[in-house]
Formats: sequence, structure tokens, C-alpha cells
Amino acid sequence: MHIHILGVCGTFMGGLALLARDAGHRVTGCDSNVYPPMSTQLQAQGIELIEGFDPVQVDLRPDLFVIGNVVSRGNPLMEEILNRGLPYVSGPQWIGQHILQDKWVLAVAGTHGKTSTASMLAWILEDAGYAPGFLIGGVPLNFGVSARAPGAGSEFFVIEADEYDTAFFDKRSKFVHYRARTAILNNLEYDHADIFPDLAAIETQFHHLVRTVPGIGRLLVNGDEPALRRVLARGCWSEREWFGGAEADTDADWMLGPVRADGGFDVLLRGRIQGTVRWALLGEHNRRNALAAIAAARHVGVAPARAAEALARFQNVKRRMELRGSVGGVNVYDDFAHHPTAIATTIAGLRQKVGDARILAVLEPRSNTMKLGAMKAALAPSLAGADLVFGYGVEGSGRDALGWDLGAALAPLGGKASAHSDLASLVAAVARAARSGDHILVMSNGGFGGVHQKILDALAR
Repeated sequence: MHIHILGVCGTFMGGLALLARDAGHRVTGCDSNVYPPMSTQLQAQGIELIEGFDPVQVDLRPDLFVIGNVVSRGNPLMEEILNRGLPYVSGPQWIGQHILQDKWVLAVAGTHGKTSTASMLAWILEDAGYAPGFLIGGVPLNFGVSARAPGAGSEFFVIEADEYDTAFFDKRSKFVHYRARTAILNNLEYDHADIFPDLAAIETQFHHLVRTVPGIGRLLVNGDEPALRRVLARGCWSEREWFGGAEADTDADWMLGPVRADGGFDVLLRGRIQGTVRWALLGEHNRRNALAAIAAARHVGVAPARAAEALARFQNVKRRMELRGSVGGVNVYDDFAHHPTAIATTIAGLRQKVGDARILAVLEPRSNTMKLGAMKAALAPSLAGADLVFGYGVEGSGRDALGWDLGAALAPLGGKASAHSDLASLVAAVARAARSGDHILVMSNGGFGGVHQKILDALAR
């Protein structure tokens, strides 16, 4: 079968392309935002990319068009598909019907940490010999790709279960299509202001996810999250285990031990140590992600001690505190953080590593939620742990424009923060401010105009 994917460079749809190719299909795709790492990954895998959504692409005559949720009514190619009555389906539905059917699906849901936790879980299963398939919204360094089919004889598939809507013609969350048998509910906060009016609306979608988990399935739920407790109070028909931090309520099954001097920590199940994780990753958020992954792996038969030992070889994910380069004693990191909670925890994790050294935070608030201004009041507090803050955003009505004043939002930070509407001036300001021993933390959920390399080049000059 020849499938043509609309929105192929999104992390989910790019992974779908790889899975479809591995299943023996001919795969082509198009998008209007072609940037690494997804574009280079797809091209390296031999998938033909077309820039834009020209209606002439119907002349490729694919057997099926697979539609990403970036596509809306008015898209010229989509309009041509509709006008001609050509066959189309959403990406999540195609995955559910063609890849996940008859698989033991391990789904990782939550506002934060989906990519990291799914990557940890996939690696634990891989290291334990389960040869899982996976579809993850990033590139785990242990694998080098964001998606692959299960190995020969393997029934296991790890998927990042996103609550964003499926497609313009299917407004349910993506994860209802996956039919998970093991589901991690990692956390739940308000996000995606472009499609959800409030937190209660997202809780309803998580309730729908819970309804799809069979009675023999298992939910691993963060007991520290009031929103998730509300979701479970609406009904639970599966096995359930709670996980939490050291200060979790007494009903937590899984807990974290104190952080050791070498960064290691124990994992406890009902008060008994099950294993010790020894790794180089930073931050409380990563320890909690590891706890959830270990708990989920136990459901398919991986002993917690074995899972903890596997994480010693976990190499993290691209764009998760990824060191992009060092010049003159200044380190430049790239991170995907874009929600205020993720921004704060990312800065805190780096602070744990660098101590009193200066952190220069460089932020592009480009998610739909950020552009709508739903989180602007939380932005300055989330950046308070940095020594200097450089924000980038263009006001106006364009697709990538902010609908609010970034400078005003950063004003509570005083003189340590500045807002820029020109990328070159931002780079110059960062390079002028940096000095040996500093750590520059770049945060965005997009390509950010290649700002990481631009900063490194400016430092070198």
C-alpha cells in the first residue's frame, strides 16, 4: 500500500511514517515545517518529503491519505482530498488499527514527561530482551529513531499517549485509539489552551482513556496529582498502583528513596527496596519518570531490580538537556521544555548539576498554549531559578506570533530578564552576557531558528 502523510514532520506522524515503512508500505509525506531532528531522520530512512500542501499531490495517487492534526479545513491539499472523495484516516486511528492490533500496548500519558518516561520504559524492555516496538515523541539516544516495529516474536509496544486531539474530523484525544493494557498516568495540569477550555475538559479525556484499559490491565498513577485522583474517582475498571515521591501519601505503592551522593536512588514497593538506579540524569522529575517506568515494566514481567539496573545504561532523549556544544568555557544546552512547570523543573535539574554557576535561560514560548497567553502569568515564576533570562517572541497576528507582551510578562524578574523580537539581537545579547563558567539553557518546542548553533558561533567570534 502507498500512504501519503499530511503533516509528516510532526513527531508523532514522523514516527508513524517509520512504522508504516517497516510494515512494508510505500510512504511519502508533506509538511510546511521541515526541520531537524524529524526531517533528517525521515530522509535518512528513505522517506520522500514534499514541502507544503499543494493540491497537485493528489496526483501521487496513494491508496490512503493519513492526516495529522496539524491539518485543518482550508488546507489546500485537504480540500482537494475532500472534494474528490479520496480515502483518508487520522494518524492515531491508522496506528491503532494497523500497528497496535493484537499488541500488549504500554501507553504513557501525562502533561509532562511522556517522552522521557516512554523512552525509559522502551529501553528497560529492550535491555531485558523484550524487543519492544515503540512510538515516542522524540528520539531516544539508545535507539537513534523515534519509532520502530516490535522485534520478531515480540508482542510489546510502548507508545507516548498524547491527550491532544486526533484530527480536525475527530476531536477525541489521540490516546483513546491505542487500547492500552498498561497505562502510566504521570501527571495532569492545564495545557493545550487552543483545544481545551479548562482542566476539567482534559480530565474527561483521561477518564475516557481509563475506560479503554481492560480489567486485566493496569494503571500506574501519580498519587501526588489531585487531577488524576479526580479522574480515577470517576471510575476505574483495572488493576491500579499509585506512585509518588518521598513525601507521597501513605497509599502510594511505589516510592523514591533519598538521593545518594552519587546521584543514585532506591526504588521502593510497599516500603521495601526493590532496586537502585545509578545514572547521570538530573532532577526530581526524571527520578519520578524512572519510578513510573519501572512500575510499568513490572506489569509485563521485568523485575524492578532488573529495570533499575537497565536505567544505568539509559542515554536520555534528544533535546532533553542535550549539550549542543561548549565555547570558551560556556556550555550551551537544548531542551524541549515549554510549559511553565517543565521550564521550572528543567532549570532546577540543571541547578542541581552546576551549583552556583550562572544559568542563562533562553526561551521561545511558541506552543499554542503559550501563544494564546494562557500561561503568561506563570512564565516569570518558572524562570526565577535562572540568573539571566532572554525571551524571544514576535507580537502580532501571524501564525508564530504571540498575542501578548512578552516583556511585560517577564517584568517581575526585573533587570535580569529581557525580551527580544529579533533573533539576531537575541543571539548578540546572549553572547555579550555570557562568560566562562556559564551554562546557557535554550528551551523551545520548535527549531527556534537554529539559535543553539548561532549562539555557539557568536561565542566563538
